[in-house]
Parts: sequence; C-alpha cells; structure tokens
Amino acid sequence: MKLEPIITEKTLNAAKNGKYTFRVGVGLNKYQIKALIERVFDVHVISVKTMNVVGEVKKTYLGRRKEIKPSKKAVVKLKDKEKIGLFEESKK
Repeated sequence: MKLEPIITEKTLNAAKNGKYTFRVGVGLNKYQIKALIERVFDVHVISVKTMNVVGEVKKTYLGRRKEIKPSKKAVVKLKDKEKIGLFEESKK
C-alpha cells in the first residue's frame, strides 16, 4: 500500500485548516485510505475525498520522454485539534 504526502504551498495552506493531501495506491478505496491513515499517524479521520490522476507521457526540456504514472490523490480531513507533523512549516 502506497502512502506518501504531497507537500506544496497549496497543501501546506490547506493543512492549517485540517486538510492533508496524500498520494495513495490506485486500488485503495476511501474506507481503506481512512483506516491506513488512522493506523499510521494515530489520528481520527472525518472525511476522505479522492481524485484519480491520469498517467501521461510528457517531453522534457531536452526533448526526452518522461512517463508520469497514474495515481490517486486523497484529501483527508481530521478531527479538530489533531495534526500530522509532516505538514508543519518550520519557522525561519
């Protein structure tokens, strides 16, 4: 089972509101994603929204072909006052 966080500016801003974004395995459904995140991070998940990302072939700047594999993104909302440490911004 694949579970990796997506850390961008947009997802870090959403994490402040309790919504965390992950790239998960294509075969997982919402119930399995919820159970996986609750088990790994020891939090309580309220809702899971998923979206399929279609695979494609792109050309790089040098003209080489780059294959982007199909995947699934999951946006998970947690209970109030719960956080996942991976998405915390470090203060400069």
